[in-house]
Amino acid sequence: MTKLTFGALMILTVTATAPAAMAQDVAAGKTSFNKCLACHAIGEGAKNKVGPELNGLNGRKSGTAPDYNYSDANKNSGITWDEATFKEYIKDPKAKIPGTKMAFAGIKNETEINNLWSFVSQFDKDGKIKQ
Repeated sequence: MTKLTFGALMILTVTATAPAAMAQDVAAGKTSFNKCLACHAIGEGAKNKVGPELNGLNGRKSGTAPDYNYSDANKNSGITWDEATFKEYIKDPKAKIPGTKMAFAGIKNETEINNLWSFVSQFDKDGKIKQ
């Protein structure tokens, strides 16, 4: 009976702390996004800068943000952004899409990449945080 009680308490503890851990990842991802702010915007009212706004990135085809002048490499990449593609791309953008205009060396740290994806992927196409 003690093992059953302990097991139930462990499940409750993990379930109760999971949202807090996720929030920490998003917060760390927001901090990491500061590296992106010079060229990209995200959230309500985001506009294209040197790079396209990133609202609704998850599921968006590369080269399709409205009113942004993409390189042919991005427009013709055939990429639809998802978690795996983003994580591969952000490590070395020019290796993933040769000819891209994105002049960024990349992020190599896996934890930082995971946190950045948590932050970026929370925004829908209108810049609102998904519920």
